[in-house]
Amino acid sequence: MNDSNTEYDGAQAARELLSEYALVIEAPIWWGDMDAFEHVNNTVYFRFFEHARIAYFERVGTLETMQATGIGPILASTDCRFRIPLTYPDRVLIGARSEDIREDRFTMRYAVASQQHGKLAAEGSGLIVTFNYKAGTKAPLPAELAERIRAFEQGQ
Repeated sequence: MNDSNTEYDGAQAARELLSEYALVIEAPIWWGDMDAFEHVNNTVYFRFFEHARIAYFERVGTLETMQATGIGPILASTDCRFRIPLTYPDRVLIGARSEDIREDRFTMRYAVASQQHGKLAAEGSGLIVTFNYKAGTKAPLPAELAERIRAFEQGQ
């Protein structure tokens, strides 16, 4: 098998691994992402999650809701399960989806898939709480935002 077929097969496999995610973005592995142990540093995965989270928020209009109401998301907690090490050069696909939507919070699930390996490199989650930035307090999730999230998750 030549390198171009391997790359294509890995990219296709990575896409298939993320087929259940409402949002998928692509990002490069940069040389500077690696650490002294010659693999991508653990902190980079949290940046991948952040990139996907912000892209997701943009797609569902979270930032517009925040500008209009002062109520927006705040990350309460996050975690990551590392599956395989990543190295330069590679490109990753990063998936994000929302679940367990409640009155004042929801959970985001993330996955990072290597196009070089065609495997999941990491999975994680984030607890997103809605916060009134003007008052400095937790707030209910605006109903219209909850509906946009549900619609996005259903592919609408």
